[in-house]
Amino acid sequence: MHKPFVFFGTPYVARDTLMRLVEAGYVPELVVTSPDAPKGRGLVHAPSETKAWALERGIRVYDPEKLTEEAQREILASGAEYAVVVAYGKILPKALIDAFPLGVLNIHYSLLPKYRGASPVEAALLSGDSKTGVTIQRMVYELDAGDIVAKESLPIPESETIRVLRPRLIELGADLLIRTLPAFESGTVTASPQDHTHATRSGKIKKEEGELTVPGNDRENWLKYRAYLESPGTYFFIERNGQRMRVKIASARFENGRFVIERVVPEGKREMAYEDFVR
Repeated sequence: MHKPFVFFGTPYVARDTLMRLVEAGYVPELVVTSPDAPKGRGLVHAPSETKAWALERGIRVYDPEKLTEEAQREILASGAEYAVVVAYGKILPKALIDAFPLGVLNIHYSLLPKYRGASPVEAALLSGDSKTGVTIQRMVYELDAGDIVAKESLPIPESETIRVLRPRLIELGADLLIRTLPAFESGTVTASPQDHTHATRSGKIKKEEGELTVPGNDRENWLKYRAYLESPGTYFFIERNGQRMRVKIASARFENGRFVIERVVPEGKREMAYEDFVR
């Protein structure tokens, strides 16, 4: 029998991890996620990917706006001995972290202490790293600074974008967690402190960071494109008929040292081939 735990998570990254946990027999007593939020062009309120998946399978869900003392009592009433956090989106209060008898595990998508923070996958791609990985840390009340319970790396091909890399990391993280949980639950897991002197940060990405200079530095443009393909996307500005037009890059590739734009979405128009746009 597995020990009772609470799962904290919100977007598809968390949903896909929870899916793997449940398949492996680790069903949480409670899923804690962010409240329903406006989505899509119509801005209709909808549940998070994790909430929708859990409810469909009869798993109890709790989605407080804030982790107040009342919310913490509700979470701890589940009787969970530990928690797993994957892309929850809120900082857990120290009192809540400390309240779980076995502690709190967090999956972070970098080789800590490198790229602590909100955008480790994008940071690895933007830096042109040849490898990255997943770290399972014992959460503390300091950003991604907990002791390392498990770590595994994987290579990053130069042609790979975030749309391919992130799913690979999600799968690796879920598998690593499942392999780690038996020792964690039995209290036999070994945790190693991070070398804080080597810590680097990856902050939240702003929309304007996706702007490229076209034509410009080909490698720099490619690194930005592969890192920001999901969000915020990449774009450039061009003068047309005396007006400044914003052009979103829908697809591109890196070939023979050149950044080759394939398809674009000009402001106010439909997607088209880049060659047709520049004619």
